[in-house]
Amino acid sequence: MRNPILALGIVFGGVIAFAFGAQAASDHIVQTYNTYCVQCHGINRTGTGINVPALSVKPRDHTDTKGMNDLPDTEIFTAIKEGGLAVNKSVLMPAWGSVLSDEDINGLVHYLREVCKCGTSNH
Repeated sequence: MRNPILALGIVFGGVIAFAFGAQAASDHIVQTYNTYCVQCHGINRTGTGINVPALSVKPRDHTDTKGMNDLPDTEIFTAIKEGGLAVNKSVLMPAWGSVLSDEDINGLVHYLREVCKCGTSNH
């Protein structure tokens, strides 16, 4: 390219667009969590949502590093998609597979790994 400043601007612009795209995706997943999960798991993600008094089983604390790290990503995905019973957990955890896309559910799995500060678990 003849103009190195123009080339740099194009590359830099692409990086900014990618960063804003990633931020928009992240914002979308946080909004998804806030829409579908907060009632039980709470605004602090600690399993203390507004529905807790009516539940016989306390929802999982998504900030619990040890507890969340013990769960493989596939189990979290299945629990969200098919409900708690699909992974031998609470029948009160609804199946969201008819409401959320697999892409959204994968986004939630990655978001939960950020919330628990435990990284990806593939065991």
